[in-house]
Amino acid sequence: MKKLNTFLCTATLLSPSIYTTNAHAKSHDNKSQEKPNVIIIMADDLGYGDLSCYGAKDVKTPNVDKLCKQGIRFTNSHAAAATSTPSRYALLTGQYAWRRQDTRIADGNAKMIIRPEQYTMADMFKNAGYATAAIGKWHLGLGDITGEQDWNAPLPCGLQDIGFDYHYIMAATGDRVPCVFIENGAVANHDKSAPIEVSYKQNFPGEPTGHSNPEMLYNLKPSPNHGHDQSIVNGISRIGFMKGGGEALWKDENIADSITSHALDFIKEHHQEPFFMYLCTNDIHVPRFPHPRFRGKTKMGHRGDAIVQFDWTVGQILSTLKKLGIDKNTIILLTSDNGPVVDDGYADQAVELLGNHKPSGPLRGNKYSSFEGGTRVPFIVTWPENIRKEQTSEALVSQIDLFQSFAQLLNATLPKGACPDSRGHWSSLVGEDNVGCPYVIEQNLWNVLSVRTLNWKYIEPSNGNSYMQLTNIETGNNPEPQLYNMEQSFEEINIAPQHPEIVEQLQSILKQERSK
Repeated sequence: MKKLNTFLCTATLLSPSIYTTNAHAKSHDNKSQEKPNVIIIMADDLGYGDLSCYGAKDVKTPNVDKLCKQGIRFTNSHAAAATSTPSRYALLTGQYAWRRQDTRIADGNAKMIIRPEQYTMADMFKNAGYATAAIGKWHLGLGDITGEQDWNAPLPCGLQDIGFDYHYIMAATGDRVPCVFIENGAVANHDKSAPIEVSYKQNFPGEPTGHSNPEMLYNLKPSPNHGHDQSIVNGISRIGFMKGGGEALWKDENIADSITSHALDFIKEHHQEPFFMYLCTNDIHVPRFPHPRFRGKTKMGHRGDAIVQFDWTVGQILSTLKKLGIDKNTIILLTSDNGPVVDDGYADQAVELLGNHKPSGPLRGNKYSSFEGGTRVPFIVTWPENIRKEQTSEALVSQIDLFQSFAQLLNATLPKGACPDSRGHWSSLVGEDNVGCPYVIEQNLWNVLSVRTLNWKYIEPSNGNSYMQLTNIETGNNPEPQLYNMEQSFEEINIAPQHPEIVEQLQSILKQERSK
């Protein structure tokens, strides 16, 4: 009978010192004494099987493949949650989102979820002498009070309060209003002739919606019953109601260009000093509406072409770093906020044109789910000056541990209480350790938690629906405890009844984590 890893059941659960490595000391012995630049590229809804370096055959991602060959491709890496807001919250704060009640998928008019008094990853880099930026999708709230933002004036509470020197962001997602970019706390290109109003409760008098005015949906139409049939912007209906915007409104086909150009500008402006950039693309999240120059690049329609568009952004970053001569001392970490979803609200033929492509690769489940496809994500780390090329690592890693891991790199002093759930595993990120952390905790859409070790996956009991009809996704919810042998990628056979001692040990981890 298999046993849970011995170190998991003994010292690692009792002594936080087990997580400390001497990697930060080693970092001072590198060829270059200069601080490395750090770029986290966070894709949106990019699945484990969506990149050619992870086995995709029907879509080519040469720039990501090039990045992969420059460093380490991780095969057992996990987001902290199977949806965007809690996943991103965990990465930036080092705290599990399920410890708070206000970290579910955020509306576009949500207040700041990361509060100014919290110490963030951006704070840490800024205090270490880095220029810091957040560019692209945000989805963690803005302003101090939900629903009471004045979008026509500077927001009193924003990313400048949590460590970012510069930001150019989408308030939430492409399918939620307001459909404008926020730059340094105010709407970019604000049009005084078209003041912005936003509501998630009721429409504004006289404003068309996708439900009432389908003839105005000249770019994309919503899938039935998904709720993406409210205010119309750029011929696409959204979630939520919006009035005004004028010249500030985005065009979906230009979003990738806008995000990328602002990222490149930040790099160029700060290339002579160390910088940290949190770069969050939007391409693969609905509504998928790639620029015309990418359409037809795959046989999978907008979703496949959006992956190609994302790959282009990666290529632009790589070529700019090389032209500036800073590529060798720049750490790039590419990952995704959660697993993939095919039909998530728009009739873009993603299901019909999927063909043999498997967005989750060999994994069971997708975005929203407790199964591996919900949280196991692509994860590539490069640092040409210090990481050996063309490695593959089976180390168990979680995005929530990035905070403490980068703290090890920087030899940073953190305030008491900062990143309480993050554990330092810098040695895993640079390929010195192929084991990683003893376990990771994962959260599905319904706040059902799982424990993942190298060998096992435990999903706690839940009375929620086992199937999400609208998105054609298995949720992983089950009234009985589930245990899977993870030497097999596909979670096919629940063996909890045959291994009660393993179930008990993994349940004790959840109990311990919840008691903190």
